[in-house]
Amino acid sequence: MTGHTLTERLINWVVRHRLLVGLGWLGITVVGLLVAPQVSDRLQSGLTVDSPAYHANQQIGRQYGLAAANPGVLVLNLPAGKTVDTPGVRQKLATVDSALQTAPGYRDLSFASTGNRGLVGTGGHSTIVLVYPDSELHTDSAAAVLTKLGATAQQAIPGTTAHVTGISALSSGGSAQGSGVFTEILIGAGAALLVLAWVFGSVLAFVPLLTGIVSLLTMQLAVYGLTYVTNIAINPATQFIVALLGLGMSIDYGLLVVNRWREERARGLDNAEAVRESLRRAGHAVAFSGITASLGLFALIVVPVSLVQGIGLAGLFIPATATLVSLTLLPALLAWAGPRLEWPRKRKIQAGASRFWAGWARWVVRRRVVATIVGLAVLVPLTVVALGVNVAQPQATSLSSSGPAYEGLVALQHDGFPTGVLTSVPVWLPAGVDQQSTATSLADGSGVQAAVASADPSWHVGGSSIVMVLPVHEAGTTSAGSLVADLRAAVPPGAMIGGEQVQSADVTAAMYGAFPLLLAVVALVTFLLMARGLRSFLLPLKAVLLNILSVGASIGVLVLMWQWGWVVPAIWQLPTTGAISSWVPMLLFGLLFGVSMDYEVFVLSRMRENYDRTHSTDAAVVEGIGHTGRMVTSAALILFCALVSLSSAPDLTVKMISTGMAAGVLLDATVVRMLLVPALVSLFGRANWWLPNWAARLLRVPSRPPVSGQDTADDRPAPVHA
Repeated sequence: MTGHTLTERLINWVVRHRLLVGLGWLGITVVGLLVAPQVSDRLQSGLTVDSPAYHANQQIGRQYGLAAANPGVLVLNLPAGKTVDTPGVRQKLATVDSALQTAPGYRDLSFASTGNRGLVGTGGHSTIVLVYPDSELHTDSAAAVLTKLGATAQQAIPGTTAHVTGISALSSGGSAQGSGVFTEILIGAGAALLVLAWVFGSVLAFVPLLTGIVSLLTMQLAVYGLTYVTNIAINPATQFIVALLGLGMSIDYGLLVVNRWREERARGLDNAEAVRESLRRAGHAVAFSGITASLGLFALIVVPVSLVQGIGLAGLFIPATATLVSLTLLPALLAWAGPRLEWPRKRKIQAGASRFWAGWARWVVRRRVVATIVGLAVLVPLTVVALGVNVAQPQATSLSSSGPAYEGLVALQHDGFPTGVLTSVPVWLPAGVDQQSTATSLADGSGVQAAVASADPSWHVGGSSIVMVLPVHEAGTTSAGSLVADLRAAVPPGAMIGGEQVQSADVTAAMYGAFPLLLAVVALVTFLLMARGLRSFLLPLKAVLLNILSVGASIGVLVLMWQWGWVVPAIWQLPTTGAISSWVPMLLFGLLFGVSMDYEVFVLSRMRENYDRTHSTDAAVVEGIGHTGRMVTSAALILFCALVSLSSAPDLTVKMISTGMAAGVLLDATVVRMLLVPALVSLFGRANWWLPNWAARLLRVPSRPPVSGQDTADDRPAPVHA
């Protein structure tokens, strides 16, 4: 590499102006610290998707102010000897409706206001009140409002017991608040520091963590800016994903650069030259990985769902920011104080490959066929299991196993109500359509507990009206069967069916309808970038196929844990869900593909570098794994610990994403990178490094064919330093 290249000029400029670089990043970090608390206020809940249910919810929202949310449910059990038909009881129950009028932002449906027997439990000894919020803000505070309504009923009818439940309350563990994003960051950072201390054995452990925090605050700043310049809604879930991936990738890149800098120092280079050499070698891998991961995540924008598109848009900044910090701030810190940070020296610095990992690579090379069979024997069955994934909303009974909301669910079922009443389906009727006759017609449909029509003016606006359908089985779950299709076929012309669960079903169809395009875009972009970076046709093809297999295996682990319930009941005391939340497989694919590519690039780049020097495939494998095995394992362990900590969040979907990501990171760093990659590279020998001349011209890289002579599996590995 000549000193006239852009990369070389950047390296020299950073080393010479390290103080300026450090001050620049300090300023960005300070701004990030000031802006970070305001990011949440700029994020938008909800999503947009071109679907019938979404348009129905928009119409209902415009006319009625109703949020597309499941209702809060108040379960009232009357005292012994009283039923809803006891004289005076219905009038006293009406005090609940009156009390709700003092809490703006809510409306309800009850037996007292509608007379609908579908809201009355077995034997008439209980009844439910369905409370609907007017906005997402009111959704979060609905549990408190329902509790006050329960107290009103108890005061009106002494001896009445009241329970509050609902999908939202069950999903959040009975609390509207989960652990905050910065709590998860602190837990992840603490776990990262422990692993880094084990890797470096000196104060140097703080350097990748410091650059990770700088990257993280910069990413939050970028997300904040995105909310002003794009029409795509940036969802609060994006903040968690940016925090998690941002911290993990930044530390991964920092590990790679610092590890290479230590190697160059151990070879005898002075500090400035060691920094330059580490950037020439490891910096190339970081830049290559960052571009590949950024474009892979950005490909999520092809999915026609705003939440996924928002993550794809933010995904441009996650690896890109981590890369920029690793190529500027990190070398500036090393050039300024690197040698002084090597205190206390608890671990000997090696210029050569790790004895353990080089020995492991030799073992794999000697038994490459067996290693390939073992690796595939782990991934293929798990991927086959993934083919049976049931993408749907989990049953309400699997959302929580304790707390007030769970007790309310138990009371609801005990009183004879089906859990489908938790997911009522609003049907918007245009002017001229009779509300009562439509409700009577819909109530006769299969899978319907009741169709509730209210004469209250709040359910009639501008000639239109709303009928609320209460399903037997929860809408959006597999148990509901053809409920939505049946309702759409039964409603009068011009009517629209909305609701949170029905919209979720439409979103699922939209997401997975776009999945083949997403897979094709990600695979093609990744293949082309890796082909250019590795100057190979076979290596990127193998990398893409292994990544797809790795993601499939991760989803298989999710199916075993959550859908089949192999581990979940023992760890979280939750029932088997019977399904995987619709967001999870799609997000896992996008996120894991980016993270997995990091490790792939780190390992294969080092193999490519060693092959260019030795022209021996097996030597390249041994030295590549010997130099990167410890680093890749440590990086995976850091991210794994952060993901495990995130799995303690009360939200079920967050639990699923975090456990799936943790399984994917573990499988990728062990079975794929440390077993299948070296085994397959050794197995394919010379073919790994082949790049047709026409492809080299298109990619604008030299084909760099291997030198003449045999390059077989019997190549003698180059010496490995202790």
